[in-house]
Amino acid sequence: MINFNKFFRLFNIISVVLIICSILLLIFKGLNFGIDFKGGTLIELRTNDKNINVSSLRDTLNSMNLGDINVKKFGNESDFLIKIENTDKDTIKLFKENLTELSGSSFNFRRVENVGPKVSTELLRSGIIAIGLSLAAMLFYIWIRFEWQFSLGAILALFHDVLVTLGLFSLFSLEINLSIVAAVLTIVGYSMNDTVVIYDRVRENLKKFSDIKIFELTNISINETLSRTIITSATTLLALISIYLFGGEILKGFSLAMIMGVTFGTYSSIYIANPILVKLRVSQKTILKEDKE
Repeated sequence: MINFNKFFRLFNIISVVLIICSILLLIFKGLNFGIDFKGGTLIELRTNDKNINVSSLRDTLNSMNLGDINVKKFGNESDFLIKIENTDKDTIKLFKENLTELSGSSFNFRRVENVGPKVSTELLRSGIIAIGLSLAAMLFYIWIRFEWQFSLGAILALFHDVLVTLGLFSLFSLEINLSIVAAVLTIVGYSMNDTVVIYDRVRENLKKFSDIKIFELTNISINETLSRTIITSATTLLALISIYLFGGEILKGFSLAMIMGVTFGTYSSIYIANPILVKLRVSQKTILKEDKE
């Protein structure tokens, strides 16, 4: 049997540091919102000219006076992703007409997305509401499903996963778009599911073993559900890593957010949710008292 409880204190300190760093990053650096939330025009280009690179393409676009422009490679060497704050249709038409002439190379416009400022504001608001409602629904479920001590542990584990994931996105300036919102919503469900499985076993063992203290009992419960946790997490991660490596550039952000979420969700169910039960000294009396009520 693996003694997970031996590392409770160490990983609790690491988690506190990660949460504090994530909050500071979100406050002072913020998130790199994509076109879905900021508004603007997104253009995906492909060229067969090997002489075209990010620098030369940026110089060509700057000569058009289109305002703030962001250019980066998108997948392979011949694909580029361009973001323009300007959303005017005439500007985009001018862009298409002048690009080939100014660069001296032919381009294939694979994708053009245009999001106005009003739409982007509404999408951002809807994304925040979706995440907020999902968190509220999960918290309501866990509150009525378990005793308040269990609920507190699940809540803290949930916020830990979401905050640390967003903190890493802020640290590496990874783009936040609608697919990332979907990933965060999925992370909420996955993290809660993993925590509930272990909590169910803890609750059963509390009723079964009245002479074992919660410190040892949580360790027993984690080990009893370990095979399920490993199989579920490993198979999920295999699929997500495959999507990240072979799913193309568009799916990389979503799959990366999911990989982080599954990893942190598995970690927090062991080293965030369960230590809370130990700190609050949950016992068989707690369960019996709540069952009587």
